[in-house]
Amino acid sequence: QVEEQLIELIEALVPEDCGVEVECRRIMIAEPLRELPGAKKLVEALKWPAKEVLGIELKSTGAPLYTDARHYAEAGIPTVLYGAGPRSILEANAHGADEHLQLSDLKAATIIVADALKTLLR
Repeated sequence: QVEEQLIELIEALVPEDCGVEVECRRIMIAEPLRELPGAKKLVEALKWPAKEVLGIELKSTGAPLYTDARHYAEAGIPTVLYGAGPRSILEANAHGADEHLQLSDLKAATIIVADALKTLLR
């Protein structure tokens, strides 16, 4: 319904006789990554090493990202995203020409994920 209303709104804003053609079509749609049973265990496994390595309390948050993780979640596999580097899309210039990551952040994230895996595999 929202998609239909948005298309109607956009099309209504362009006068028919102005020489501008408007075409609205969906290129792709993806369901958001949703928390599944078992995901809390993954988050908890990341919290302790993040506190030890970075001195921060990890919080579960949502982010407007388009990732392949959604395929796992759609298949019923508990999934979380954890990445190295800046904590926001803007800070990292995510998907921009100069998206960046400090090597020290990569090293810290590698240690955190490895320690989380040790916890989960015990």
